[in-house]
Amino acid sequence: MAKELKDLTKRAENYSQWYNDLVVKADLAEQSAVRGCMVIKPYGYAVWEKMQQQLDKMFKETGVQNAYFPLLIPKSFLSREAEHVKGFAKECAVVTHYRLKASEDGNSVEVDPAAKLEEELIIRPTSETIIWNTYKNWIHSWRDLPLMCNQWCNVMRWEMRTRPFLRTAEFLWQEGHTAHATREEAEEEARRMLKVYAEFAEKWMAVPVLQGVKSETERFAGALDTYTIEAMMQDGKALQSGTSHFLGQNFAKSFDVTYLNKENKPEYVWATSWGVSTRLIGALIMTHSDDNGLVLPPRLAPIQVVIIPISKGGEQLEAITNKLSPIISQLRDMGISVKYDDADNKRPGFKFADYELKGVPVRLVMGARDLEEGTIEVMRRDTLEKETRPVDGIVEYVSKLLEDIQDNIFEKARRYRDDHVYVCEDYEEFKQKVKNGGFFLCHWDGTEETEAQIKEETQATIRCVPFAYEQTPGVDMVSGKPAKYRVIIARSY
Repeated sequence: MAKELKDLTKRAENYSQWYNDLVVKADLAEQSAVRGCMVIKPYGYAVWEKMQQQLDKMFKETGVQNAYFPLLIPKSFLSREAEHVKGFAKECAVVTHYRLKASEDGNSVEVDPAAKLEEELIIRPTSETIIWNTYKNWIHSWRDLPLMCNQWCNVMRWEMRTRPFLRTAEFLWQEGHTAHATREEAEEEARRMLKVYAEFAEKWMAVPVLQGVKSETERFAGALDTYTIEAMMQDGKALQSGTSHFLGQNFAKSFDVTYLNKENKPEYVWATSWGVSTRLIGALIMTHSDDNGLVLPPRLAPIQVVIIPISKGGEQLEAITNKLSPIISQLRDMGISVKYDDADNKRPGFKFADYELKGVPVRLVMGARDLEEGTIEVMRRDTLEKETRPVDGIVEYVSKLLEDIQDNIFEKARRYRDDHVYVCEDYEEFKQKVKNGGFFLCHWDGTEETEAQIKEETQATIRCVPFAYEQTPGVDMVSGKPAKYRVIIARSY
């Protein structure tokens, strides 16, 4: 067993440390020299690239186009939308000068006081303000609508407590920003993008999610409604995995974005914004992985199949390679990513443990006896089950196995989630049970006071009003007041 695997903390011992260990030991990311910022290593970035590729395709199928907007935002822009600046003020990183100069002794550099900016600039925490300032130059008539843009970029939010992928000062994401002629079109767009995120999470990430709408307190700063997908991690905590916001006309009015309607009268446009980030990699890790390392869904795994020959080298290795080469070619022709690891710098046992740690969905192994008997060993990462199969037909078998693994890890996660959703009517019972995780379906009276009390006393928050459950009136378990609907309450990341 590889040393990296031996040193991996067990989930049952310390779930948080298990996660941190796995991020580093599976070569996904590491801490950088900048506090709160991470280095995403090639293997981790390869996962993000596969996410990007699929999401980008799904966005464009709805009519969205990609663009790019500045990293730096004039400070005055943030003050134009009151709720927006209130929501992000404590997280903003500010650029005040544009030049350094060498110290007198030449051993260091310092800020040149003569190079102070006339207006300070904010490193984007999100791009609504700079984009809507731009949209006012792009939108003139109803013929210019809808305007639907997305950008792939980095953002900066000055987090005090960080954890790789889940919460970092700088992170990668996409942010979509759309403008529409009517309220109905904008609301429909916000809900459409939520469904895109939910489809991606379930079909590609194999992560079951609950769709719903946030409470007023939990909305995005400046939004009229925030829609969310909430996933449950293996410790029972919730992870907000994607949000889509109906912004109304707030930003259009702040930046004077109007269009001439068909009657040639000016109207403010209606807006949405929506985004997901590298936090999704954290969701992948915590939903599927185990004490042996990562378990990656085949559709997002950088390496879907690893093939390892076991030989004494020379002619024996050449013979095994010749036998395996057509299999490798056929798998690649089917769009399956394959790594053939014939390097002699590591023992087979180390390779096995390393690829298990990195979550490669399928491992194929061929030795001298397999070559002689026309067989090959197959191991699936999700269950760690091994079997020996004939080489004939192995390509078709592996292709089907990858789909089986994708379906199996989704169903496993779905069963876990469903088994940990509890209907709860008693607040004292809730306060005890929520400590062990889970989603609690509870009546809520709709007041901020009740919401704040739950958060203060239990560290749990209202995640959303879920769409998946039939809503019936009832009594709030905290206040005893009438409640129109049930909400999902959980502790979260």
